[in-house]
Amino acid sequence: MRNGLMAALACAVASPALAGGVERSTQPMSILFEEGRYLEAGASFGSPSLTGNLAAGFGSSPTGNIAKSFFTGAIGYKADINDKLSYAIIFDEPIGADVVYPAGSALATLSGEIKSKALTGVLRYKFGGGVSAYAGLRSVWTSGAVSIPAAVVSALGGPAADYVMTSNTDQAFGYLVGVAYEKPEIALRVALTYQSEIEHGFTAQESFGGAPLPATGFSSTIPDSLTLDFRSGVAKDTLVFGSVRWVNWKDFVIPAPALGVNIVSYPKNSITYTLGVGRKFTENWSGSISVSHDTGTGNPTSNLGPVGKRNSIGLGVSYTRDAMTISAGVQYSHIGSATTTLGSTFDDNSAVGAGMRVGFRF
Repeated sequence: MRNGLMAALACAVASPALAGGVERSTQPMSILFEEGRYLEAGASFGSPSLTGNLAAGFGSSPTGNIAKSFFTGAIGYKADINDKLSYAIIFDEPIGADVVYPAGSALATLSGEIKSKALTGVLRYKFGGGVSAYAGLRSVWTSGAVSIPAAVVSALGGPAADYVMTSNTDQAFGYLVGVAYEKPEIALRVALTYQSEIEHGFTAQESFGGAPLPATGFSSTIPDSLTLDFRSGVAKDTLVFGSVRWVNWKDFVIPAPALGVNIVSYPKNSITYTLGVGRKFTENWSGSISVSHDTGTGNPTSNLGPVGKRNSIGLGVSYTRDAMTISAGVQYSHIGSATTTLGSTFDDNSAVGAGMRVGFRF
């Protein structure tokens, strides 16, 4: 069943194309369950298309595509300490954003950027009978920047001047805990993982019309999450897989201290449901197909992330030879309607993602 499991994983490679909120990696714990020593590296590409119409106060004109394409990378290593205890080290980019309203839009130069990197260490202990538990620590480095044109600043109650804010790169810590049950003879695995919130304390450098303001401190929290992953063989060389993921996006805000408002916030939490089928075709080749639905983060939403509900379909393929597995996947997402805090409307948008992962057992 190993090749079949790799087929199931192949589709997940492309999943960061456009997750809920500003999430770009759900940091799956599947690496913990690899046999022996295992090293993997992967990269994914996302190309969202987010277009809409501005509110009447800004001319009811088209926005143009406000979302930039992006790349993310990840690397992980897993090894056994003894027959019951193992560990994994994972480096990835959990959250991110890169949005800018293009030239010609009434909100041209409105932009926002978030960058992050995370290093996670996890220990897993096997109790026997297929039951295991795991726990780990996460260190996350995050920074951001935002630029708001004078027209928007004025609409938010500030002076009629361009506003710019940049933050330092802050390091903060969190934890994760999980429990799993496996039955290898039918390729069954069910795993439940909780990841804690991570609270950053930033220093903001702000300016109005190019005139700098005194540095100001503010906090922002990467939200906690709960994920249920499952997979099971249902026939020879065939398995089903899926997940249910809840993220506490209502706790995520980015304030503009000098304006006294939150420039990014979400009115509701999101739940993402995924279901798929993996199939081993030959000794070397496997494939998969999956569908997912994300409930979205509610309306009104940020002008720097106008994304509604999301429906996706993904295709994956993997090739295994000796100790090496190469997996690749593509994903298409249809993005539902969203209304921003300034009254702009976005509807019938999409995103395309692709990714590749190479794994070695040794």
